[in-house]
Amino acid sequence: MRNGVAGVGDRSRASGFTAAMLVALIASLAIVLVGPGRADAHAGDESYVYLDVAEDDLRGQVEMPYIDLREVFGLDLEGDEVAVKAELEANLELLQGYARDRLSIGAGSVTWDLDFDGVLTLGEAYEAEGGEYAVLPFVVDLDGAVVPRELTVAFDPFFDEIQGRNALLLISNDWRRGVFDNEAEALVQFDGGSRVQTIDLGDTSQWKNFSESVSLGVDHIKTGPDHIFFVLVLLLPSVLILVAGTWLPTATFGASLWRVLKIVTMFTIAHSITFTLAGLDILPLPSSRLIESIIAASIAAAALYNLRPIGANKEWLIAFAFGLFHGMGFASLVSELEVSKTTQLVSLLGRNAGIEIGQAFVVLVMFPGLFLLRRTVFYRPFFVIGSIALAIVSVGWMLERIFDADVRTSELIDKIMLFPRVMWFVLLFNLVCAAIHWWQRSQDALLPVHGEATDTASEAPEPDERELEPVS
Repeated sequence: MRNGVAGVGDRSRASGFTAAMLVALIASLAIVLVGPGRADAHAGDESYVYLDVAEDDLRGQVEMPYIDLREVFGLDLEGDEVAVKAELEANLELLQGYARDRLSIGAGSVTWDLDFDGVLTLGEAYEAEGGEYAVLPFVVDLDGAVVPRELTVAFDPFFDEIQGRNALLLISNDWRRGVFDNEAEALVQFDGGSRVQTIDLGDTSQWKNFSESVSLGVDHIKTGPDHIFFVLVLLLPSVLILVAGTWLPTATFGASLWRVLKIVTMFTIAHSITFTLAGLDILPLPSSRLIESIIAASIAAAALYNLRPIGANKEWLIAFAFGLFHGMGFASLVSELEVSKTTQLVSLLGRNAGIEIGQAFVVLVMFPGLFLLRRTVFYRPFFVIGSIALAIVSVGWMLERIFDADVRTSELIDKIMLFPRVMWFVLLFNLVCAAIHWWQRSQDALLPVHGEATDTASEAPEPDERELEPVS
């Protein structure tokens, strides 16, 4: 052990051990705890009715498979998405009339009118590829009534024309019961022997609303690579400290982790402000194209700060400033909710909490590897290349969002960041960082941390200034 740096050396070794343990623990837990993605409910030969339930608004959509539309109505429905959509629109009146005849919704002795509006392909409805279904959105004309918690639904598409057909009803959204974006969990099944069902929507609970909103906030981080990349670009300098214009490795694990968590918390505070104000219709939202472009630009700005820092350790200010715009992006999650202000506030609170949990998760699974790598000769090149790569990705997103250009950035990043598969890359990254750290340590090649050089200089023996007597 070198003289004068025993305390710092001990702290660094303890920090390295702590980080190594967290590499194994957190990354392993991440792999174990993540579940498979949400399954698609569409089997290809069943029809579906989805309902969105609010206090005084009830709407939904009927989804009918192409295979049945071809057999019963003789439609072609072949070719690309544009050709299929054109054929569906040409037969809009036929499709809407059939759906109206085969679906009724009411309560008790009352049956409400259904106002159908247009037709979509499944890809348009869910903003995804594939799915051979025609989607017919509708609004239930409640005539001023409040949506009851018990509905009577009759649904029997193609039951008479095709033997053995059945259909499913799903509640896609019921904010008061804590159901959000449900695409796969069916509530009831209809078949030839049970064409009418009584639907019990269950008791309402703001706790369910809150807990499910937390899950949605976490899911938004998992499926929002631009927000993850902004957190990552803030993480890169978190294991360094800027001294006289130079990035130096930080000394301790705990202090470094606490520092980056505070930076991410400033990001959370900022996006919570605009998220809440916009969600409550207090703050008008600019166009989504503008917001998403600024979010992409925020990644490039933070990356440039890493390469050319302006002011010492001002990452929190960047996080707060751009967090305001990220909040506007989050606000699109709740901008169209037909629910009461109380329900909306509970949902906003839950989603904010979920987003913070998601961000903290990103920090916790990435930080140990970064901390171990920071004292090796590889971190500075990694820091620079990583910042440049994130800036390039953000420029690609900006081109896509500003000019509606297809530069394939989103397609590539979505494949890389697919959850939970991406967690295997995270685990590999942490293990590689741990291996490099231990190899450099065995070679006694670890770089000094911030304060180590100062301690060495301050504790070095002072020169002896006494005059030497001549030796005779």
